[in-house]
Amino acid sequence: MEQAILSLPQMVSEKQAARILAVSIAALRRWRREGRGPQFTRLERCVRYDVRALEHFVAKHSSADERAAESRAAAKPEQGG
Repeated sequence: MEQAILSLPQMVSEKQAARILAVSIAALRRWRREGRGPQFTRLERCVRYDVRALEHFVAKHSSADERAAESRAAAKPEQGG
C-alpha cells in the first residue's frame, strides 16, 4: 500500500514576504485589510505567506500581464450599437 506524502507549503513571515515583494510591512497589512494583497494564512496571531502565493501575486500583477491584457482588449472588434 502506497502512503500519501504530505507536501506542506514553504511559509514565510510577514517581514520576509515584504522583503521578497520589495514593499513595506505596512503595505502588506494595508493590502490584507483591503483584500487585495497576496493570499495569506493566519496561524493564531501569526501571519504567514506561502512562497507560491507570492510568486502568483507577482505574476498576476506584472506589467507583462497588464500589457497582454491591454493588447487583447485592443484587438477585440468594437460592437456597434
